[in-house]
Amino acid sequence: MSKKDSRMWGGRFSEPTDEFVQDFTASVQFDQRLARADVEGSRAHAAMLARVGILSADELASIQRGLDQILGEIDAGAFKWSVALEDVHMNIEARLTELIGDAGKKLHTGRSRNDQVATDIRLYLRERIGDCMQGIRTFQHGLLDLAEREADTILPGFTHLQVAQPVSFGHHMLAWFEMLERDHGRLADCVRRMNQSPLGAAALAGTSYPLDREYTAELLGFDAPCRNSIDAVSDRDFAIEFCAAASLCLVHLSRMAEELVLWSSAQFDFVRLPDRYCTGSSIMPQKKNPDVAELVRGKAGRTAGNLTNLLMLMKGQPLSYNKDNQEDKEPLFDTLDTLLGSLRAFADMVPSLEVNREQMYRAAQQGYATATDLADYLAKKGLPFRDAHEVVGSAVAFAIEHNRDLGECTLAELQQFHSTIDKDVFDVLTLEGSLNARDLTGGTAPAQVLRQVKAGRKLIED
Repeated sequence: MSKKDSRMWGGRFSEPTDEFVQDFTASVQFDQRLARADVEGSRAHAAMLARVGILSADELASIQRGLDQILGEIDAGAFKWSVALEDVHMNIEARLTELIGDAGKKLHTGRSRNDQVATDIRLYLRERIGDCMQGIRTFQHGLLDLAEREADTILPGFTHLQVAQPVSFGHHMLAWFEMLERDHGRLADCVRRMNQSPLGAAALAGTSYPLDREYTAELLGFDAPCRNSIDAVSDRDFAIEFCAAASLCLVHLSRMAEELVLWSSAQFDFVRLPDRYCTGSSIMPQKKNPDVAELVRGKAGRTAGNLTNLLMLMKGQPLSYNKDNQEDKEPLFDTLDTLLGSLRAFADMVPSLEVNREQMYRAAQQGYATATDLADYLAKKGLPFRDAHEVVGSAVAFAIEHNRDLGECTLAELQQFHSTIDKDVFDVLTLEGSLNARDLTGGTAPAQVLRQVKAGRKLIED
């Protein structure tokens, strides 16, 4: 007769699992990072079992002491993880039983690995999303400081990567701030939706034990138990939603990275990145490569791939739990690590930029950035804007032909395009005049930038 499987679930089997299958199906190599959440969930479950009379006070105390010791071993790197025990849950339960005996075997009463892992992932992700949100806030603080410092710095604003209108560099940094604020809101919304406790759903149908699910939810800081036991164990929407929010945040960081790569090139020379965030070339000694920014730009694709991975993982699964769900953790963990690392890099690198104000100013003088200001000037003189637009187009063509900026043309030259143009036109054809004229909510005038900085600080500190 074949040797029976000795594992915790092996009673029904007549032969042990193939060694390859054992390795192939194990998840402990990557899910051991859930250990602290697993212990936290087990503490709450044990406390509830004692509350409803399934565990004695002595058994509860023994379980809590054993879990304390296990956490100490994990923190010290002394815990022995076994692939034969498949996952983080069975490794911890086996060690607990080894330490305290039969009381350890009672801990799993009324729960399944299905509701256990669903709870662990939520606990772990909730904490780590908090870290991501703090990373966003740290970066935002740095952006506000930079925006305040550079409120008067003139940058050529671009559309289609062509010079469009002059803007404040600080205003541009506040655009980044707004992108991150939406990211912060999405993560907060993700936490709100996922903060339901699966514990007590057991395998899929609930349990016949008189569990107090509201009590475990309260102990673990959840808003309430999940309302449906089938959905509780099979739902991974929260992981997908986080990866979607994280992917969009990385898209924002990637757009910032693209601008930093362009701006720090010799052709632009708008900013200089800190040396500690750049690398050199093995063959070209003059090179200073913006590798961190480029890597973040690349990692945006990685997190988008993780999101697609999870979407495809779940799209064909019938209810309720399936082994496929074991594949949710690696893309989720990778996205978390990638987002946290990218935010940390940018939160230090961007506020430390050395801004080349003179070069930005020279660049803003190219490309006829004040053309819209001339059209607005004519419109304020009573000319319909579409007619003003056509007049200024002709003036720009003249300036291009004579290799001059609009502000370098003489009054007589400008008046040939429309008689209402007077000497006050030169007030609006300066970069400073253009900037200061846009003094409205959300505008690029330095005074508005400073107001927006103040409002931003209040927003993220409340």
